[in-house]
Amino acid sequence: MHTLEQVHTFSQLKVISDPRRLAILKQLMDAPATLTQLGKALGEHPAWVRHHLKLLEQAGLVELSEVKISGGFIEKYYQSKAHAYLFQELVLPEKPGKRTVVLSGSHDLALEMLAHLSGGDLYIFTNPVGSLDGLVALRQGLCLAAGCHLYDTNSGDFNSPYVRHFFPDKKMVLLTLAHREQGWMVSPGNPLKISGLEDLTRQDLRFINRNRGSGTRLWLDEKLSRIGVSPEHVPGYSDEVYTHTAVAVAIHQGQAQIGLGIRAAAASHHLGFIPLFQERYDLVIPQEHLTQKQLAPMFDAFYSGEFRHQVEGLGGYDVSHLGDQIIL
Repeated sequence: MHTLEQVHTFSQLKVISDPRRLAILKQLMDAPATLTQLGKALGEHPAWVRHHLKLLEQAGLVELSEVKISGGFIEKYYQSKAHAYLFQELVLPEKPGKRTVVLSGSHDLALEMLAHLSGGDLYIFTNPVGSLDGLVALRQGLCLAAGCHLYDTNSGDFNSPYVRHFFPDKKMVLLTLAHREQGWMVSPGNPLKISGLEDLTRQDLRFINRNRGSGTRLWLDEKLSRIGVSPEHVPGYSDEVYTHTAVAVAIHQGQAQIGLGIRAAAASHHLGFIPLFQERYDLVIPQEHLTQKQLAPMFDAFYSGEFRHQVEGLGGYDVSHLGDQIIL
């Protein structure tokens, strides 16, 4: 089985930022090799290779795999410790006494509001990458929590089946932020008389889509498949944006005539809105994070009456279940 490992320290990143060492590492990912073999493959003297190979070895990226004696000479074979490496690192601000928190996952206006209201000793950043990629980032330790609204058609439940799949070995909590309303965003007054999913194939309309892996996109793709509509027959299907706000802006500026998103985003740009369904939006968070004292300012803001009131004011949010917990 081929192994893929994440490069997770700046010292490793520094070593492989040199294109010469990266070239050696790529050779050793394919197969073990000696200094002489690497020199021939790269057109360099073995002494040159030895210098860079030692740095890779010290960084924990390559290792000695075998020693052979041939014709009275000792041949040392080196190999990469993994068949492939993933380079992914967050660079965050640092200040004594302050902690930086990243909330990844699905875009949400209330989540952005929470980041703004949370004070104290916290820097809070939101990273709207979509529900699925948010869970991936949480699994990789690249965020504290992930916003999620993934509907499972088999169970009829939101988020739980996906979280169990990503975290079979860890206690996780689904902390409900709200139930929010999704639907079609259209021009004010709906002058093009848009009524449903079938309208997406109309040639007088251009659709603005969400990014792959977002809960909104997954819902749309499932519905299109169910009624037998191919994405290639939807004008604008390949036009992707990462947030509900970006969908609203595209329609407001006339770049598209229809998009799928939350009512609050439509209201913020004075667009028309055709409601389709309600969904539960949860913060997925490891259970041990709930009791960390450093995160108290964020949770104080989350449970405050001010936050609840402001979320209700966005439009399309039902906060009656805000704070409910599902422990998995």
